[in-house]
Amino acid sequence: MDQPKLERMLRLMKLMTTNVNYTVNDLAERLDTSYRSIYRYIETFKDAGFVVQKLDGGVYKLGKESRYFKEISQLVHFTDEEAHIVNQLIEGLDDTNTLKQNLRRKLTSVYNCTSVANSIVKGKNASNVNRLLEAIENRTQVLLMDYASSHTGVVRNRLVEPFGFTTNYVQAWCFEPESGMNKLFKIARIGSVELLSQEWQYESLHAEGHIDIFRMTGFEQHRVCLRLGLLSRNLLIEEYPLAERDIKPLGCDSWLLDTNVCNYLGVGRFVMGLLDDIEIVDSPDFKVYISKLLHDMIKKVDD
Repeated sequence: MDQPKLERMLRLMKLMTTNVNYTVNDLAERLDTSYRSIYRYIETFKDAGFVVQKLDGGVYKLGKESRYFKEISQLVHFTDEEAHIVNQLIEGLDDTNTLKQNLRRKLTSVYNCTSVANSIVKGKNASNVNRLLEAIENRTQVLLMDYASSHTGVVRNRLVEPFGFTTNYVQAWCFEPESGMNKLFKIARIGSVELLSQEWQYESLHAEGHIDIFRMTGFEQHRVCLRLGLLSRNLLIEEYPLAERDIKPLGCDSWLLDTNVCNYLGVGRFVMGLLDDIEIVDSPDFKVYISKLLHDMIKKVDD
C-alpha cells in the first residue's frame, strides 16, 4: 500500500470515530479524494474485521464494538516535553537518512499537531478531551456539564468556546461568553462535554495564555535569569525537559538559564530546593520574591 493511501485511511478511521457525523461525500471532501475511494476504504475496514455502521442520512461510522477497536485520537499522545525528546531523537538521525523526514511527516500527518501531539489521555477524561478537540477542529461552542469550580465551589453547566489546551491536557483554554473572559478549565472538573451546533461567536477575543518551562500558566510573563551549577542544571533538565531550550553553557560547570515564567511559583520551588547551587542574576523582582520566602520560612521555624 502506498504512503498517501495509508495516510488517508488512517485519517478516515479517525473521522469515522469522532462524535461528528460525516456522509461519504463529506469524508471525500475532507480527505481530498473521490467518494468511490471512500467506499473502497470502508470495504477494506470491513474485511479487516471492523464493524461499519450506516446511519440515517448516509452517515458512516466505525462501531466501537469492532474487534481491536480503540479510537485513534485516544491511542497515543505526547506532551510537549515528550515531543521535545522525540524530536531530539529524530534530529539525531543523519540528514542523509530517509527515515528522518518520513518519521516527522508521518507523526504530524496522523496527529495534525505542530508538537507531534500533546499528551497521554487516560480514564474518564479521554472522552471529554476528544470532544473538546472536535469542537476546536469544527470551531463550535460546547457545554461543560456539571463543571465544579474550584473558586466558587459551585457545580453548574458552562457555555464556552474551547480553542486550546495546556501541554498535558490537564486544562483547556476557553472563552466564556457569560463573563467575557478567556479562562482555563480543568478537565478533571468537567462532568461531561456536550457538543453544540452553534459556531464560535467570539473568535476575535480568543487569547491563549502562556505556559512556562515549569508548567505554570498565565497571561503575564516575567524574565528570570539563573546561574546553575552542574547539579541544578541536570535536575532541571530531568524534571523539566523544555528548559534545555533556554540554557546556555558558561564554562567551568556553570550554565545560564534565561527564560520567561508566568509566575514565580514554579521556578521559586525549584530554586528554594537548590539554593546552594543556584545564583539569581539580573532578576531583581525574583530576588525579592525568594527573599520573602526565606524570611517567612525562618519566621515559621523560629515560631
